[in-house]
Amino acid sequence: MDLFEYQARDIFDKHGVPVLGGVVATTADQARAGAEHLGGGTVVVKAQVKTGGRGKAGGVKLAHSPAEAAEKAGEILGMDIKGHTVHQVMVAAGAQIAEEYYFSILLDRSERRYLAMASVEGGMDIEQLAVERPDALAKVAVDPLVGIDAAKAAQIADAAGFAPDVAGPVAEVFMKLWDVYQGEDATLVEVNPLVRTADGAIVALDGKITIDENAGFRHPDHAALEDAAAADPLEARAKEKGLNYVKLDGSVGIIGNGAGLVMSTLDVVAYAGEAFGGVLPANFLDIGGGASAEVMANGLDIILSDPQVKAVFVNVFGGITACDEVARGIVAALEMLGDHATKPLVVRLDGNNVLEGRAILAAAAHPLVTLADTMDGGAAKAAELANA
Repeated sequence: MDLFEYQARDIFDKHGVPVLGGVVATTADQARAGAEHLGGGTVVVKAQVKTGGRGKAGGVKLAHSPAEAAEKAGEILGMDIKGHTVHQVMVAAGAQIAEEYYFSILLDRSERRYLAMASVEGGMDIEQLAVERPDALAKVAVDPLVGIDAAKAAQIADAAGFAPDVAGPVAEVFMKLWDVYQGEDATLVEVNPLVRTADGAIVALDGKITIDENAGFRHPDHAALEDAAAADPLEARAKEKGLNYVKLDGSVGIIGNGAGLVMSTLDVVAYAGEAFGGVLPANFLDIGGGASAEVMANGLDIILSDPQVKAVFVNVFGGITACDEVARGIVAALEMLGDHATKPLVVRLDGNNVLEGRAILAAAAHPLVTLADTMDGGAAKAAELANA
């Protein structure tokens, strides 16, 4: 889950990372009041959207008075930035910046460890810096069992080329940002820019945090950070039912057991759909190892609620859950859904007890169900039905 900047700022503050005051506003009047609350001086009005490039798009503006803050907020609210509509802004206290730096901690999946990146040239597009001048961006591996202690923080500061008088203070901030990363179960913590102000203070002026939702059971407070307004309603319903569902833009609903099989099914359906006018999968839905009638009914209910879905492809490989259990789940789910089930289902079963499972579906003879012997054949039939 990606957080808004103001949420990242609050979490930084919670862990002792130095930040400036900030107030969230959804109207120009609230922005004016926020600027007054911050002292009435110079503030920065910043669009709160979960994408980069806000400054280039005009979503970050300087204001020298509460009245000007209201004016700038009025210009930013409602803007479209890379497909994201601005519904709120953060009015942040201004600062006299002497130098801008960059720092981040992220999960390096390929190396199965963490990676810290730092540069004395912050404030710009870090991807551009990494391409044009890779030597200016230090990359330091972080052992998950040790983290960023004083020695590792000093190593990062030295690798990035921080001046001796700055290296100590920034290293202290690096350790606090590690506290954020570890303490909040994040997969990314980024500060761009991390600045040195005119009076020598090191301050995080901007922040980006991505939280690992798999660790949500350890952080009940994280539920309040979710952007409910932007959540897809079908994904929200699926989450309530404990389903691993992602909405896509196609017309073939997908149900499978196991993430790898479902991903392969998406590819096979997209490939088969090329012969039927570019038919695409409508979702990712992994029902996991247990395909009970309730789980299957919940999955079908979510998929059939999507008006874009014209056909459903159920692709299951029987393992721990045998194919006959899956078949009974499909039959029972269709009975539970009743008249709500109106779209054709193509079912491909393979693996443990496959013959028994196919026999159960054949005996049920449900008018919406078509059996397929192979994954490719099932994908083609589902694409054909969706196109029809």
